[in-house]
Amino acid sequence: MATVTEKMVGEYVPGLAGVPATRSNISYVDGQTGLLEYRGISIEQLAEHSSFLETTYLLVFGHLPTHTELKTFTEEVQSHRQVKFRIRDMIKSFPESGHPMDALQSCVAALGMFYPLGTQKVTDESYIREATVRLLAKLPTMVAMFHRMRHGDDPILPRDDLDHSANFLYMLTGKEPSPEAARVFDVCLILHAEHTVNASTFCSLVTASTLADPYTVITAAIGTLSGPLHGGANEEVVAMLRKIGSPEKARSFLEKRLMKKEKIMGLGHRVYKIKDPRATVLQTLAMQLFEKYGHSDLYDVALAIEEHAQELLGHKEVYPNVDFYSGIVYDKMGIVEDLFAPVFAISRVAGWLAHWREQLGENRIFRPTQIYTGQREMPYVSLDERE
Repeated sequence: MATVTEKMVGEYVPGLAGVPATRSNISYVDGQTGLLEYRGISIEQLAEHSSFLETTYLLVFGHLPTHTELKTFTEEVQSHRQVKFRIRDMIKSFPESGHPMDALQSCVAALGMFYPLGTQKVTDESYIREATVRLLAKLPTMVAMFHRMRHGDDPILPRDDLDHSANFLYMLTGKEPSPEAARVFDVCLILHAEHTVNASTFCSLVTASTLADPYTVITAAIGTLSGPLHGGANEEVVAMLRKIGSPEKARSFLEKRLMKKEKIMGLGHRVYKIKDPRATVLQTLAMQLFEKYGHSDLYDVALAIEEHAQELLGHKEVYPNVDFYSGIVYDKMGIVEDLFAPVFAISRVAGWLAHWREQLGENRIFRPTQIYTGQREMPYVSLDERE
């Protein structure tokens, strides 16, 4: 039996942690100081002053839009919110027990068949803008449509007089949200819109590098986002907080998890070595909702977890990440837990599209190598001799 002979092509880094995969000017993270910027503008400034569609324009097209540019872009998105009736019919055939992320991924994949590339090139700016507008506009409609139809309700048509966030909440619930709730949701979308080369964005880059169409790119990214270690984490956080039940049980829960070396959802981040700046903004949003709609017991449990985690895990630089408080905010807004990840996709599509456009600028197909650890020069053994 031959032994393994390796030709080392570089140091193996599990999960590619810290390994640059691309060059980008879309977003910047400083994990040591807790800084996140979109095109050089801090997330705190955007959360305070911007809107999701304005932030999306910044991410995709590289600059803050003028009044005219934002008005035109907003009108384009508003006019493309409706989906083909065959998409609606497809959703009608989905099992009621299906997860909304699976439904969304299927819908986006199908969407590409209705808007084929045709004679255009995937790098044409007109095509890029059209695809960007369609995906931004239609993802919220499809998420709301599946949610209502799985409960036996008719989908609600979008309203052009409502802004992006208010319209989604209206399609989801059938009720026009208060300006305060719509604004809180819009800020949540801003916070989740982009975050450098995370797992789903890296997946989108790899898919984009093959010059696949943007609907395929976003379909791949949604599939990656659906995992519990990525977009599904805030759903897991809320489930964890409900299981703990009260602040008094928080410490014993943490100690048991740590003793078993089990992951604590919502705590820790590959990049941030202090508290995620998005988590800080989300706490402020939660307090705003509590003032208008009443307090949440989940928040009290979360605060206790954060307090005890500071004592037990602070030395390991483990702090709350964006998922730790986002689910509490969505829960208070009446958004059910299995919609948390699709809401994440409605937001992160902005970042995926920005990276897709950037990748096309200086494209080279991704083809990483590996370190082979298997056997070599083995003889073939016939079927009769394998007993």
